[in-house]
Order: sequence, then C-alpha cells, then structure tokens
Amino acid sequence: RGPGMQEGLSFLQSVAEKFSLPTLTDIHTADQAQPVADVVDALQIPAFLCRQTDLLIAAAKTGKTVNIKKGQFMAPWDMAGAVDKVRAAGNDNVLLTERGTSFGYNRLITDFRGIAQMQVFAPVVFDATHSIQEPAGQGNASGGQREFAAPLAKAALAVGADALFIETHPDPETAKSDAAC
Repeated sequence: RGPGMQEGLSFLQSVAEKFSLPTLTDIHTADQAQPVADVVDALQIPAFLCRQTDLLIAAAKTGKTVNIKKGQFMAPWDMAGAVDKVRAAGNDNVLLTERGTSFGYNRLITDFRGIAQMQVFAPVVFDATHSIQEPAGQGNASGGQREFAAPLAKAALAVGADALFIETHPDPETAKSDAAC
C-alpha cells in the first residue's frame, strides 16, 4: 500500500518501461483489480487474502495472470478452491505461490511435498524470501533468517517448483519491509 495507489502505479509503470521488465504487484480489494491490471502484467493475491472470493473473481476478470500466495493457514490441497474461483471467472492464467505454513512459534515451515500437491491445480512458484520469515519474531516486527533463502530455493527447484519468487534490496538492513528476510 506504501505510497498510495496512483503513485505506486506510476512507479511500477516507469520501472516496466525503463527496464523492459514485466511487473507484478499485490491487490487488496476488488476495486483495485482493474486499475492495477491496466498498468502491470500480473496481479498477486496476498496470502492472508487467498480465500476472498470477490478479490479472486475481480482479479480473474482482468484477464491478467493471477498469482495466489498460499495462506500460511492453508493446506496445499485446499488451494484448489482458489484456483477454481479464478478459472470459473474465465481466466486460466493462474499461479500458486508456496511461502510456508505457520508452525506456531514465529516460524514459517516449508513442507516441500506441498509444491507437487499444488501442481495438480496450477504451476507453483516458491517464495524463498517469505518462507524464511519469522512473523512477529522481533516482537514488534517480523524477523527472518535470510541465510536460509538460497538453500530453500535450491530445495524447491530440486522438487520441481516451476519458478522462484525472491525479493531483493541493495541494502537489506535499511529495507522498509522484511529487512530480516
């Protein structure tokens, strides 16, 4: 949500044009789907919103690729419902992203079997940086163990993940979000 929708979209559009890169960003409400789709190449559904029917349908109706992050509270096979909602709205361009499951003590744990289990429904992206996140691990902010991002990414590829999602920052210690990751 950062700088606001219009400023954020202008930034994404300038990055896409300057570097000739495809862009993807989160949407949080159904009314954001079309304005954001007019600027980016793919829409991402945040993990905590992966079951929101109106959001999934609005994203699907844009015709853009919809990347749905698996909620930390979801079993891999339960993501079939999210994929079905997007496809029922007429969009077969859907991806699922594995980012770990909440283990109950400030850790996300990746069960790599989930990648193959979700590939039955759609291609699966592995989110290496959010999978090492420790929600509320620093008390007032999320922590993380970035030294495990590379080994987990390699493991995900070894079990057949279709793609990797890796957030980067030139100076991680100064990142405004997920600095520990």
